[in-house]
Amino acid sequence: MEDYYKEQGLLQPHLPKIPAQRILAGQAALVTGANSGIGRAVAEALAEAGAHVAVNYVVGPESAEEAAKAARAFGVKAITVQADVSDEAQVQAMFRKVVAEFGALDILVNNAGLQADAAFDAMTLAQWNKVLGVNLTGQFLCAREAVRQFKLQGVRPELSCCAGKILCMSSVHETIPWAGHVNYAASKGGVMMMMKSISQEVAQHRIRVNAIAPGAIRTPINTQAWSTPEAYNALMKLVPYKRIGEAVEIGRAAVWLLSDYSDYVNGTTLFVDGGMTLYPGFEAGG
Repeated sequence: MEDYYKEQGLLQPHLPKIPAQRILAGQAALVTGANSGIGRAVAEALAEAGAHVAVNYVVGPESAEEAAKAARAFGVKAITVQADVSDEAQVQAMFRKVVAEFGALDILVNNAGLQADAAFDAMTLAQWNKVLGVNLTGQFLCAREAVRQFKLQGVRPELSCCAGKILCMSSVHETIPWAGHVNYAASKGGVMMMMKSISQEVAQHRIRVNAIAPGAIRTPINTQAWSTPEAYNALMKLVPYKRIGEAVEIGRAAVWLLSDYSDYVNGTTLFVDGGMTLYPGFEAGG
């Protein structure tokens, strides 16, 4: 498959090597849903940038420990912490554990999310509630605990000019409707407006809140969308840049948004999507 991609010029299998900068050195980060996919890539990128990392997971302690081990390879502390982000008590216990371990918290990456797809008229209330519970309510619960901790700590100027940073993982579907995935699209639209509203409210406390909206990213959860030439070619009709994104690219974007390099960026969604939100169906004039 890699040979096919190379021959067709459809994929950049090996991204450019970018020298790591320890721009998050000494900061403590919690990444939810970090035992696989985008969450793990973000956790590793933060660790490479010098942050200590808590890897949250719901199931799969072995994969969570593998992610933590990969983070420790960069010379930082890394722990695993189990919690269902849709459960208030578990979220609060998770934050207590992370703060007890690291002594503080500087970064929250609200990454945990899932899908439960169905045609709209066949979608059950359980499917709706499951997706909204994790994707939106889960981000609310975690962001609320983070803001409480950030206010308690205040700015620690030896580490950052912010009291804390929150990064919400959204999706291109915060703006692009998605038939057959109404619960997911609604959750991401909610994440966008929640992120902006929190940002507006807490900016005065030197707390920054932003989001990343990934497009088509190669992860195990969406293997069917890129694992065959036919599927890949169909996907590329939606991507003007004509290649799939890699999880590490989300990690690199996250590092920048969570560093002081982006201190004046607040309440913004950064789309990392190869141009998917440019509506490529209109590239020939509609």
